[in-house]
Amino acid sequence: MGVEQGRPITLRTIAEEVGVHVSTVSRVLTATDTDPSRWAAPETAKLIRDTARDLGYHRNVYASTLRTARSNLVGVIVPRLQDYVLATVYEGIEEAAIENGLFTFVTNSLDREEDQRTRTEMMLERRVGGLIFGDAHLDNPFLDEIRSRGVPTVLVSRHSGDHISVTCNDYLGGRLVGEHLLAIGRREVAILAGMPFASTSQNRTQGVIDAYRDAGIEIPRERIVYSGFDAAGGRAGAEAILASNNYPDSIFATNDFAAIGALGVLRDRGLTVPDDVALVGYNDIPLAREMMVALTTVRSPMHQMGRRALEMLVSVMDGKAVSSVQLDPKLIIRMSTSVLAGRADETS
Repeated sequence: MGVEQGRPITLRTIAEEVGVHVSTVSRVLTATDTDPSRWAAPETAKLIRDTARDLGYHRNVYASTLRTARSNLVGVIVPRLQDYVLATVYEGIEEAAIENGLFTFVTNSLDREEDQRTRTEMMLERRVGGLIFGDAHLDNPFLDEIRSRGVPTVLVSRHSGDHISVTCNDYLGGRLVGEHLLAIGRREVAILAGMPFASTSQNRTQGVIDAYRDAGIEIPRERIVYSGFDAAGGRAGAEAILASNNYPDSIFATNDFAAIGALGVLRDRGLTVPDDVALVGYNDIPLAREMMVALTTVRSPMHQMGRRALEMLVSVMDGKAVSSVQLDPKLIIRMSTSVLAGRADETS
C-alpha cells in the first residue's frame, strides 16, 4: 500500500489505491454484504472491501447519525463564491442557518462535475446534516445518486429534474425582457445565453424566444450565443454576435456581468447604448445602476432564495414534505433601453 503514514483514511484514499472513482467506493462500502456487485464487478468490489479493511477504514456513520440525531452542519456548494449573485444567495443561507441554530460551510465546484463530486464526498465525510447545491447541471445523474443515498438536499438558484429547489421564475424574467424590447420597437435581439447546462440560461433564454415567437418573430439561431456568465464570457459572446456587419438592435445578457462585458465590446466598436443597441442584463447587481449607462435588468430575489433554501432544507432534514418554490422576478427599466431620463428605474 502506498498510503502516507498518518494520512486520514477516507473514501478517496481507497479510491486512489484501487484505481476507481470515489463514488464507486462509497456505493460498494455502503451496500449490503450480499449486494456490492450492483455497483462494481465482483473482483473490484472485493478489492475495495479488502483495501478498506487493510487500511483500517471505518465507514462514515452519516446515514445512521441522521436517523438518531440531526447534524447541525450544512454544506453548500456553488460554482464560484466570488460571484456577487452566489455570494448574496449564500448570505441568505447563512443568515437563516444562524436563526435555526445551524452552521454552514461553503465550497466552490467551478461548475465542473468532477469537482462537484469531490466536494460533495468531502462534505459527507464531515457528516453534514444536509446539502444545498447552487451548481446544479441539467440532466446530471449525480444529484439522483446523492438522493438515493438518503442525503437531504435542496437546490438553489438553478433547478434540475424533480429535485426540490428554490429558484427565481427565470422563464418569466426572460419573457419580461422580450416583451419590453418589443414594446420599444427592438425586433432584432441577440442573446448572450450563459452556460447551456444551467437552468438559468435555458429558462431566461426561452422566455425571450417565446415572447418574440408570440409576436411572430423567430430569433435566428446564430444570434443565441452560449458563453460564460462573467464579463469575459459576455465580451466573448458579444464579439461573436458582432462578427458580421449585421448588427442586432438589442442584446439580452442572462447575467449582469455578461452585459457589462458586452457593453465594452459595443463601446470598442463605436456603438452607443441604447441608440444603436439596447442592452439588458439579469439579476440587478448594485453595479447595474451605477454604470455610465445605467443597465436595464431583471431583479432576482437572490438573498431571499438563499433564506428559503435553508428553511426548506431544515424541513427536509426533519422529514417533512416540501415542494419546489419559484420566486417572482421584476423588470427594472433604466437608460440602457430608454433615451428618456424620466424612465430610469421604472419597474414592471
